[in-house]
Amino acid sequence: MVNRTGASVGTLTEQLIAAGYHPIVTPVAQSADQVRLTGAAMSPQSVEPGDLFVAVTGARAHGADFISEVIDRGAAAVLTDPAGVVKVRQAAGYRVPVIEVAGVRDAAGPAAAAIYGTTATSDPALFGVTGTNGKTTTTYFLRSLLRAVLTPQGRKTGLIGTIEIAAGEERIASEMTTPEAVALHKLMHSFRERNVAAAAMEVSSHAISYQRISGLYYDVAGFTNLTQDHLDLHGTMEAYFAAKAELFRRARTRTSVITVDDAAGHRMAAEATGHVVTLATTGQPAQAHWEVTDVAPAGLGSAFTLVCRRTGERIRTSTALPGAFNVSNAALAAVMVLEAATSSERTQDFQREDVVEALQTAQPFHIQVPGRMQVIAEQPAAIVDFAHNPDAMIRALEAVRRPTGRLIMVIGAAGERDVTKRPTMGAIAVRMADHVIISDDDPHGEDPAEIRAGLLHGARDAIATGGLTTHLEEIHPREEAIRAAVAAAGPQDTILLAGRGHEVHQDVAGTRVEIDDREELTRALQARGYSTLDGGA
Repeated sequence: MVNRTGASVGTLTEQLIAAGYHPIVTPVAQSADQVRLTGAAMSPQSVEPGDLFVAVTGARAHGADFISEVIDRGAAAVLTDPAGVVKVRQAAGYRVPVIEVAGVRDAAGPAAAAIYGTTATSDPALFGVTGTNGKTTTTYFLRSLLRAVLTPQGRKTGLIGTIEIAAGEERIASEMTTPEAVALHKLMHSFRERNVAAAAMEVSSHAISYQRISGLYYDVAGFTNLTQDHLDLHGTMEAYFAAKAELFRRARTRTSVITVDDAAGHRMAAEATGHVVTLATTGQPAQAHWEVTDVAPAGLGSAFTLVCRRTGERIRTSTALPGAFNVSNAALAAVMVLEAATSSERTQDFQREDVVEALQTAQPFHIQVPGRMQVIAEQPAAIVDFAHNPDAMIRALEAVRRPTGRLIMVIGAAGERDVTKRPTMGAIAVRMADHVIISDDDPHGEDPAEIRAGLLHGARDAIATGGLTTHLEEIHPREEAIRAAVAAAGPQDTILLAGRGHEVHQDVAGTRVEIDDREELTRALQARGYSTLDGGA
């Protein structure tokens, strides 16, 4: 049970007005100031006594359809849209106050913020990361660096993302990259109770489009990159860009750190408002505030130098994860915390000298991120990665390619998602790998054979037009594809399982099928007498 701050219906209404909404309150026997709200919920099953129930239109029903149930569970008031008001009055009369707003999903964030005490200066300091690829790894890097800085102060760090939600060492499974707004504000209050001073948070385009981050304030927001993905939601790359750009508005974010390694980054930096800091990581001239130089191999990963062009400061650090893109991810995390120590109102929490010392001595980027370039074995090299779009595949394949040995890849594509990227992914695979096995990812409600056909079409076209000698196979289910990849590999070869990363089940026509690429790969390797790394599965 969370010890909540709470607010009256009257106070909540005033704060919604201050935020630019036009709430209409239907009174009951008690005045608005007499009805106290101690929590908020969007799911009828999550309502507790004293909660504000936020009733929105869902995929199958309107939340107000469950009003009798939520009142029986103790809901003290309802926030809903005009259609919801009609449903509430028809089913429950005037038993609880109803606050009507036109944009209820967007208003849910400020409403929950009023109840749970989220303000622009309340803990935790939020570090948000958006972009097509690299969000998860960058947030793990952020948490590790923040932990190195804050732990000596007796403060904790938080993490909100695709793989997990964590408050200090307490971990909570995550079903979506960014939870709904009401759940996020409840989480912020829970973080405060647990002495969490700063949190790293993935911010997906879905979260921005569906107003899940409404009412939150970011001390620093970072941008990784923008490449083709999620066109099933956004329709066009222009709409996809616009969704991401919303994070970098002054009303949401104090400081924006934008990676400007491509045209999308340059445009994002130009359109961002407030304090904008740019970062160039590829060695191309960019006139950025921060640049990455002197990249050198360091084990499987890389050492590099961060140069501040404004001051001439040089900071040497490194990452243990392979690939140039992980240098970019680590550099973004580093600059975000360095800028927090410079421009944030919370400089007492992030002393610059402590951040620099941590970067140089604490190896904050020498961590394993679940399912992100996760090395399962070294001979043959066997790696699991979440790469599930064209750009991520190119980056992953470039990162794992060794001077000797063959590169064997298992790929699939998610069903009911952007179908236009499938042929491109198939073509990339056969151009960059020596042996490609096309299998299943998460079919969802789509026919797995049709998904594989899209990948195969692009792969076969690329082989035919390019005169490639790549060995191409179609094997399903995925477990058999993984075993076939291991059977085809010799000790000097490399195996890359792409697309699923940390995921532990497939959605096949609504049925959850348990499968973890890391475990399947470990078993297949061990069955053929190969050694695997501790913690690989």
